[in-house]
Amino acid sequence: MSETASRPRAEIDPMTLRVLGGAFGSIAKEMAQVIFRTAFFQIIREAEDLGAGLFTADGQEIAESETTAMHCGSIGSYLRGIIEIHGDDIHDGDVFLHNDPFHGASHMADVCIAIPIFWDGRLVAWAADTAHLADLGSASAGLCTDAFDTYAEGRNYQALKIEARGVPNEELMRHVFGNVRTPELNRGDIEALYTASQLGARRFRGLLEKYGADVVLGAAHAWMDHCERLLRAEIAKVPDGDYAAPVQWMDDDAKHRDHPLNVNVTVRKRGSDITVDLTGSHPEVETAVNSPLEGSTKIAAYFIIRTIFLDQATHDAFIPNNEGMFRPVHVEAPEGSLFNPRFPRATYARFCACQIAADSVLLALADALPEQVCAGTGAEVHVIAFSGIDEASRRYWVYVQVNESSWGGRFGKDGMDSIGCLMENIRNNPIEEEEMSFPVRVERYELRDEGPAPGRWRGGLGVVRATRFLGEGWVTSEAERQLDRPKGIFGGHDGRTASTTVTRADGSEVSLPSKFTTFKLEPGDRIEFRTACGGGYGPALERDPQLVARDVRDELLTAADARRDYGVVLDPATLELDAAATARERAAAGAVLG
Repeated sequence: MSETASRPRAEIDPMTLRVLGGAFGSIAKEMAQVIFRTAFFQIIREAEDLGAGLFTADGQEIAESETTAMHCGSIGSYLRGIIEIHGDDIHDGDVFLHNDPFHGASHMADVCIAIPIFWDGRLVAWAADTAHLADLGSASAGLCTDAFDTYAEGRNYQALKIEARGVPNEELMRHVFGNVRTPELNRGDIEALYTASQLGARRFRGLLEKYGADVVLGAAHAWMDHCERLLRAEIAKVPDGDYAAPVQWMDDDAKHRDHPLNVNVTVRKRGSDITVDLTGSHPEVETAVNSPLEGSTKIAAYFIIRTIFLDQATHDAFIPNNEGMFRPVHVEAPEGSLFNPRFPRATYARFCACQIAADSVLLALADALPEQVCAGTGAEVHVIAFSGIDEASRRYWVYVQVNESSWGGRFGKDGMDSIGCLMENIRNNPIEEEEMSFPVRVERYELRDEGPAPGRWRGGLGVVRATRFLGEGWVTSEAERQLDRPKGIFGGHDGRTASTTVTRADGSEVSLPSKFTTFKLEPGDRIEFRTACGGGYGPALERDPQLVARDVRDELLTAADARRDYGVVLDPATLELDAAATARERAAAGAVLG
């Protein structure tokens, strides 16, 4: 048992608890601000693909930055991995570099800097953060979707002490930066993480000096208990039962085409506990789409359950995120399966499986919580790595682009268009920077024009993004949803699948799968991505005709779409609603459906 867990908890008055709870959250947010304002790699400083926070001595989350959802809860598993490896060999002044997915990391590219916080000679807490580095020296630049095993994914920094008792290990860092394609970017990003963790440790020591260890640690545990009670109270409102989602399918494993991977999800609710059971999902594969249990699979379950039951938009009280949110949530994934792979399986592209699993939890709970879930989402991260070699310097350039997807329709509202869905929560990168920094031109970046999935509340629209290469380079893709359409619910239509097309400089076209590694592009070649569109919620004939007319005027639908899918008739000249004709059309359509 850890020092923190074994200590008696001090009684904390409500005012002090709120003050310290706010202080914990502010420290975590300040750490995140430091990272994305000082990091070098675009996916960190623009997209905010990072996480930061404070943790107890045994790795329980006190507070976190609430940035990218995949990092909401994952850092604690990194710390438990570090503790497992080092045991009692953790000292004041140590700084750890860690990214081993079989010791808690979310995947190899998400590197963690962790600093133990000592007080009166005892380890009492940790300040730690993580972010996605540009390159880890893997078999391909930027991303690695078809790696055969974990060794092909790049450098494994298994709980390395980059400082020991305050003494930096310069030789180790020379090795770390000397074996990647992007040493300058990696150095800048690791320094940003280091600075943020040092800041978090200083701020936490300031609290210890002001309030004392017993009060601060007591408040940390009381804050966790508070969050646990909030979540358990909401879970308890749902009738006990087993709620199964329809089987969903990943396109493939990035190597064996025409072999989709099944994702089976059953949500079991008992009392105030909830279990996400992934039994029956596809076995582990010989590529990188496996999802490590501790650092990714469990985090997907934690995130989606908290999102459904404690949406901050629908609760008046402030709801922090900490270890208390994880305690009522349990995950079952058989060892050797896609969601609990065995060493040495690769896990670099694990986001694909996690997104489908989270989407399936929404679908599983639709009947039980119709006003708290949405229809099927894009359920992908659609992350693309562009890379090449600069002719003058003979150095690699690497750019990682995240293309937004969409949400499904939800009770009372349409699905959100062109936005990171589910666990992604990543901002897009500015086109201007992409074109200034790399030999590419973005020729198209807009909402898909095929029309959203019909429903009482329509599905969201994904994007179409076309990029032309000005020089020679390579593309690697970690995307999804080219096979299985986002599900409509309660009579809503299914959404649209994604696609990837390369148009060569000579005008010939090549259709590509969603996941591939180092596809060669020549100068003048153009690659176009279309991301998935979310499903509809409720029967399309129940949609407010005025909303349908608005969608037509906004050019999301044609007048023919409106009549065919919604039974809505518009004046061909003005595109205003013809109420009488619409009533007749809907009555006829209803009779046919009946």
